[in-house]
Amino acid sequence: MRRVNIANPEFTYDAEDPDGFRSGMARFGKDLGAEQTGTTLYELPPGQALCPYHYEYGEEEWVLVLEGRPTLRTPEKTGPLEPFDLAFFPKGPAGAHQLRNDTDAPVRVLMWSNVLHPTVTAYPDSGKVGVWTGDEAEDLMVERSSGVEYFHGE
Repeated sequence: MRRVNIANPEFTYDAEDPDGFRSGMARFGKDLGAEQTGTTLYELPPGQALCPYHYEYGEEEWVLVLEGRPTLRTPEKTGPLEPFDLAFFPKGPAGAHQLRNDTDAPVRVLMWSNVLHPTVTAYPDSGKVGVWTGDEAEDLMVERSSGVEYFHGE
C-alpha cells in the first residue's frame, strides 16, 4: 500500500508567483500512483492567496482546513474557515472560489480533485480563461475579450 505522512512535508514555492499569491505546495497524487485524482497540501503565509478567484469547468474540488483560519471567497459570500472545516466546489460558476490568508499565522489546507485533461479554468475578476491540455507547451491563458469567431483566419 502506498502512503505518505503529511505531518512535516517539504513545501516547494514557485519563484514566478507574484507577491500576494505565494504559497508552498506539496503534491501527493502521482507519488502515490493516482492517475485520475490529485491531492495537494498548501501552506499560505500571512497576506498570501492560493490562486486568483476562479472556477473549473472539468473538475470538482475540495478543501480541508488543517491549520489556521483562511478566508474563503465564493459567489455567495466571503468569510473565515476554521480548522477541520471542509468545503466543496462544484464545476462551473457556482463553484468559484479563492482561499487567502488574512491572518498573522500560517495556514495549511489540503485540496483534492479529479484531474481531467483537457479542461478549462475561468478567472472572473481578470476576465481570463486558462486551457489545460496535459501538455504544457499546448496550454493557453487568454483574455476572454480576445475571443474570435470559429472560422476566423480560415
